[in-house]
Amino acid sequence: MTDPKMYEIETALYQKGIRYIAGVDEAGRGPLAGPVVAAAVILKKDAKFQYVNDSKKLSAKQRELALVEIKEQALAIGIGISSVEEIDLINIYRASREAMLSALATLKIKPDYILTDAMPMEIDTPIESIIKGDQKSISIAAASIIAKTTRDKYMLEMDKLFPEYGFKHHMGYGTKEHLLALKTYGITPIHRKTYEPIKSMLRGEQLSMNFDDEEMSQ
Repeated sequence: MTDPKMYEIETALYQKGIRYIAGVDEAGRGPLAGPVVAAAVILKKDAKFQYVNDSKKLSAKQRELALVEIKEQALAIGIGISSVEEIDLINIYRASREAMLSALATLKIKPDYILTDAMPMEIDTPIESIIKGDQKSISIAAASIIAKTTRDKYMLEMDKLFPEYGFKHHMGYGTKEHLLALKTYGITPIHRKTYEPIKSMLRGEQLSMNFDDEEMSQ
């Protein structure tokens, strides 16, 4: 069951007369491959969930169950994507913000208030940036699940195109399996050229296998 505390921020805003609250979050800042995906979600005022939580705390199966709940109880859902090319051009932080702005722009309902997960944005709607927002706000948590499941579906498609890289297992993060594939097969068009160790590989440097998973996900 979703922690009742996750509804408190939204409840306080509803009590102030705010009608439409959009939670915004992204998935995919850390991976070596694939886009960054953002989602914006406006939930029904009386929405209640069993599975919705910070997407990182849920298994793939739980995220799919939560996704069904969200789609049933959302008034509007928007998705924004920044490509690998955009990430390499403007950096991952700015690309994440652009994806979030795009997600908000695609909402069929204009929000009265926006909650983001530690991402300030200049926008003409009142906005609140909350550190660890996906653990504190039901709207941001819902957005995190939409973003994560959307990106994962894309990476599963990429796994079909590039099966030797094992994207279905690591979704583009720098695991040992992924690093070994990079060393063996080289770089694909969906790899981020400004991320290490790909940046060094493009300079012709030998790929070291001494990176750990945590370092590679930065």
